[in-house]
This record gives sequence, structure tokens and C-alpha cells, in this order.
Amino acid sequence: MSTIHPFSEQLVSWYEKNARDLPWRQTNDPYLIWLSEVILQQTRVAQGLPYFEKFKENFPTVFDLAAAPENVLLRHWQGLGYYSRARNLQKTAKIVVEQFKGFFPKSYQELIKLPGIGPYSAAAISSFAFGEPHAVVDGNVFRILARYFGIEVDIADSKNRKIFEKLANDLLIKSQAAKFNQSIMEFGSLQCSPSPNCDGCPIKIGCFAFLNGKVNSLPVKTNKVKILSRFFNYFVIEKNNKILVKKRANKDIWEGLYEFYLIETESVLSLQEILLNDKKIAFFANFTNELPAPKPHQLSHQKIYSKAFHVQIPDNFEFELGGEYEWKSAIELEELGKPVLIGNLITDNFQLPVFNS
Repeated sequence: MSTIHPFSEQLVSWYEKNARDLPWRQTNDPYLIWLSEVILQQTRVAQGLPYFEKFKENFPTVFDLAAAPENVLLRHWQGLGYYSRARNLQKTAKIVVEQFKGFFPKSYQELIKLPGIGPYSAAAISSFAFGEPHAVVDGNVFRILARYFGIEVDIADSKNRKIFEKLANDLLIKSQAAKFNQSIMEFGSLQCSPSPNCDGCPIKIGCFAFLNGKVNSLPVKTNKVKILSRFFNYFVIEKNNKILVKKRANKDIWEGLYEFYLIETESVLSLQEILLNDKKIAFFANFTNELPAPKPHQLSHQKIYSKAFHVQIPDNFEFELGGEYEWKSAIELEELGKPVLIGNLITDNFQLPVFNS
């Protein structure tokens, strides 16, 4: 008599017929599996796939990734956001190289100690690469289990995570841990999505939410992320066909990435009002032309409203800010890691001589 729950059997059966052909599913190499898991955190598969291929090409082994200059790493990560993921990626690569001679730890308990690897990623890597029977629990799993089994606790409350972890591990087909984990993740992505098509669901007959009209109210999540509005005013300062840039400091978004001269204000201001906030460059008004404003840039907890100005300083004019500021040619700037907002600003204004030389 089978001890496998019908839910689990149906899920795996659905997966065998509907699974997408993704490159990280064709290998048990822990390096590639780990790489895919980090890239796909907070990222859709369609967006993450080109990055996975690019990283695999440029950093084919964990040794290559560990040895890469940070700026090169961030340049390849550009556009994925959550740049702490890239820095943790390299921290883990260095630990694997220096402490484990290039071999990834095989257990959940050891993997979770590495930077950037949480409970979900540790379960995914240990099961996909090493067959360890440890269930994955992420947003997809919360949603599926809450709907199917009628779990009406708040998933935003961390203490409730244990309820889902226990249930997921009870449902896990231990002899097929990797396949079961892939199945539930794929089912959450393709079928039991935030806005599902229940008509085509193969397990709806046993689904609490479907039978009770609660598909749109499960899972329960009460907290609302407060979005902080910020106002960035960028100055593309050009002199001798070079542009003034600086690397963003730590303890803020986009750490380690390069941007133009920035004056941050508390609200939308005119050019004259902006320059009053920074006496060092008040004379810019004589050399400044306003550029088309970039679209508001949405991050997970912040929304960036920005203005942009081109400042053409005469070649013989003495102007140096020193410190963290550097003069870079357009070609040199292209090689630096930049926030998407800066990349878009460059693309939108490529007709400027400095970007077209």
C-alpha cells in the first residue's frame, strides 16, 4: 500500500507532462544549481535565464567566480537588481574554494551556513544536487499548500513558516526529493499562480480554496510593504570628453555600482532649487541643460523619481571634486557596473556627444 499522499502523486504526474526544459534541470552540478537558485531569487525565469547562461559562460567554475574582480561581477549582474545577491554569490564562491577546495557542502545544514543561502535555497541545492530529502518552501509553496489544504494563517508571520515546512516535508516523496521539489515549484509558477486558471487544474477536486471559493483570499498575508519615495537629481558632468562618476557607498541601494553626480532632495525641485542644496556646484546653472526625465524606477521597498541634467564644462575650466569622484570616458563607463536607472539614462541620451564619440 502506497504511503505517498495523492496530492504528491498528482503533482509529480503533472510535472512529468508539463515541466519546462530549463538548463539547470539537466545537471546535478551543485555549482550550476546554486548559480541558478541565486539568480532566480526575486527574478522570473524568463528574465533570469539569459543571466544564467551569461554567468555560466563567463564564470564556468566556482574558481572563476571566486577570482573575478567585483566590478566585472557587478557588470554582468547589471539589471537583475538586489545587488547584495551578487556580492554574497562571490563570498560563497570564495568560501567554497578556500575552505572546501571547490566542492560544495552536500547537506542542508552545511549549505545554509553560506552567505546568501537561506532555507529555501539550501533545500533546493541539497535535493537537486545530492538527493537529500528536504522540502523546499517558498512563496509558490506557501500559496499551493495554503489553497489546497485550507491553511488560513498569516504567511507574513515568521512563526507560521514551521506549519508549512512540516506539511511540505510530510508530503515530500523522499525517494524522489528532487522531482517532488521541482514539481511543486513548477506547479506554483505555471498552474497555481497568484492569478490561476483553476479550470485546467488537475488537483482542483481536492483543493479547499477551489471548493470553498477562497482561491483569491489564500494565502493570507496581512503586511503591506511601505514604499519609500526618493528624489534623485543626476548631473551628467562632461569635460574633455569624459564624465564625472562615483561608486555608490555601502548601506544604501546599488552599493558598488557607478552613477553620475547626484543630488538627492526630499521632493521634486527646480534646477535652481536643486543647486541651492549643493553649494559646490552652484555655478552649474551657467552650463546646464535639462534632459528628458527617466521614468520612475520601482524597487521592492523604494520608488525613485529622478531628473537629469547635462553639464558641459569648458575644457579649460578648472573643476575637480576629488575624493571618490573619477573622470571616465564613455567607453570606460560602459565597462563599469551601473544601476538600471543609469543605463537607461545613457540609452535615452546617446545623442549627447560624450556618448556618441
